[in-house]
Amino acid sequence: MSNSISREQRAMIWLFGLAVFCGLLYMLSGVLLPFVAGLGVAYFFDPVADRLEESGLSRGAAAGLIVGFFLALMTAILMLLYPLLQAQVLGLISHIPELIDAAQVQAAPILEMLSESLSSGEMSDLKGAAESYAGKALGWLGSLLQDLWSGGLAFFNLLSLVVITPLVAFYLLRDWDKMVHRFDELLPRPSASTIREQVKEIDGTIAAFIRGQSLVCLTLGVYYAIGLTVVGLDFGLLVGLGTGLLSFIPYVGAAIGLLTGFGIAVMQYSDPTSVAIVVAIFLVGQTAESYVLTPRLVGERVGLHPVWIIFALLAGGALFGFTGVLLAVPVVAIVGVLIRFFISRYLASPLYGGDVTGK
Repeated sequence: MSNSISREQRAMIWLFGLAVFCGLLYMLSGVLLPFVAGLGVAYFFDPVADRLEESGLSRGAAAGLIVGFFLALMTAILMLLYPLLQAQVLGLISHIPELIDAAQVQAAPILEMLSESLSSGEMSDLKGAAESYAGKALGWLGSLLQDLWSGGLAFFNLLSLVVITPLVAFYLLRDWDKMVHRFDELLPRPSASTIREQVKEIDGTIAAFIRGQSLVCLTLGVYYAIGLTVVGLDFGLLVGLGTGLLSFIPYVGAAIGLLTGFGIAVMQYSDPTSVAIVVAIFLVGQTAESYVLTPRLVGERVGLHPVWIIFALLAGGALFGFTGVLLAVPVVAIVGVLIRFFISRYLASPLYGGDVTGK
């Protein structure tokens, strides 16, 4: 009896393993957040650990130094920003009724102009539609906040992030090279070289995007926070940091920041010049992101189309919550590399070119 495995059987085994992995991921998504966060920290700082190891430190000492520095940095940032952000969040919540009243005042001339050109029935339909959409928007926002609280910001999950994430990051950093070597030993020998090549391509894609995009978000967050605070925009620090954080979503983060900043500026300022300055800050930031920051820090070799990234983030959030958002970009990077690999194989196969030797 032959012990060889056909190509079709090998493909079925891989697909079955992938299906089991996705099923386990879905069932355990509620407890994966600190582990995924620790994996992200370890992956992000692995090159730093390699350099410290080359300088003479043991791998364990390098991992401990990196995790300790990361915790100290995060603690310092939280201690510095938390009081300011807390005051701005509470201030924004308390000012929501005033912002709504100001919006109604600003919209009054538009409503008067519409009332002159529309009949009473059409105006009633327009008001009804506006109220309906506003109710749906508020309901969506409320459900989003509830999902965030229950899925990512509940006390238990926050505690697990604080306690478990540093431990996971430390052990992964310490044993990273050993795990990579063990994974390489388990690869099927006939396909080992091909898998290594694709894993290297995936690693380069993820590293270029995550590390580069993190620097882009940090730079934009600092720029927007300082710029909006300097011009005196209410809640400028909160809006600026939030816009920078959301900039990892192509175009969507910048659009949300612009609309939020513009809305607050319209309610706050009576002169159009101040509003124009706020809009100009966002336009300069978006221009710098598109033509300076992203090309230099992320690069063109990533190969992740913005539409795929937006879809992956939305799908990951819908399926796995905040954990899915963290996993979205690595997953879409893996899928993108594999699709390009299969396309190259297809283009080189007789299935694409046909059999030139026979009829």
